[in-house]
Amino acid sequence: MKLSILGCYSATPRTLNNTTSQVLEINNHMFLIDCGEGTQVQLRKHKVKFNRIKHIFISHLHGDHFFGLVGLISTFRLLTRETDLHVYGPKGIKEIVTLQLKLADSWTNYNLYFHELSSSKSELVFEDDKVEVYTIPLNHRIYTNGYLFKEKEGDRKLDVYAAEEANINVAYYRKLVQGFDVENEDGALIDHKKVTTPGPKPLSYAFCSDTMYKEDIVPIIKDTDVLYHESTFLDQHENLATKTKHSTAKQAAQIAKQANVGTLILGHYSTRYDNIQVFKKEAKEIFKNVQLAKDGKTFEF
Repeated sequence: MKLSILGCYSATPRTLNNTTSQVLEINNHMFLIDCGEGTQVQLRKHKVKFNRIKHIFISHLHGDHFFGLVGLISTFRLLTRETDLHVYGPKGIKEIVTLQLKLADSWTNYNLYFHELSSSKSELVFEDDKVEVYTIPLNHRIYTNGYLFKEKEGDRKLDVYAAEEANINVAYYRKLVQGFDVENEDGALIDHKKVTTPGPKPLSYAFCSDTMYKEDIVPIIKDTDVLYHESTFLDQHENLATKTKHSTAKQAAQIAKQANVGTLILGHYSTRYDNIQVFKKEAKEIFKNVQLAKDGKTFEF
């Protein structure tokens, strides 16, 4: 699992600070999460292949999280994209994007599908044979969702020597790694667990931005391997966090601790702070395994 941070600052883009956008590579999928202004420039800068992006997940309709979307969609058209594109986001996102395309007479030459969200409860919004994606209802000034990306269990590993000793025909090896019991050459039923071992542990990633402190997301993200949680403010400005419905670094750490996640990544910093290292220092007082998002930084898990 690989996470590339394209932008991780709040409010407005600056010369050296980009607004929220990131690319998650998980089990042969490449998902774009949020699409702040300038996202396509960042994608080019970090050599991300546009055609590999087939699903875009937008958390909410504040500009620093989606103003780059129509530009990216238009660029896909200019590049004569043929691959289908799916956009997931709050109700209204289809109207916003299609109105701009209509007035510019710039309809896409590829299939563009919108999946509009309005539920206040967590729901499954994407699933195939490798990955599931669920919404994480958040508490912000407008309707907002985070997203939970979960790998499905893959094939088990075959112990070829054990399979041979059990006198199993090679034609059944595929069934074994898929978790099925099979009959051997003597007609005896062989437990697949006796000739296979578990495959790699499925990984999971939770994206939570923007939101104020919200304990009821804990059961949804429980035991997640990696949690990205906004930390717009430091503890000294908790009153501003409450007023604007954002979180502090300490509050993000409290959520990570309660949810027993593996790693906490902080982001969505207010540009009022000159040094983002203080976010990590505050969070580590509560939760030990803390990383800082940074424009252009890549995490591999």
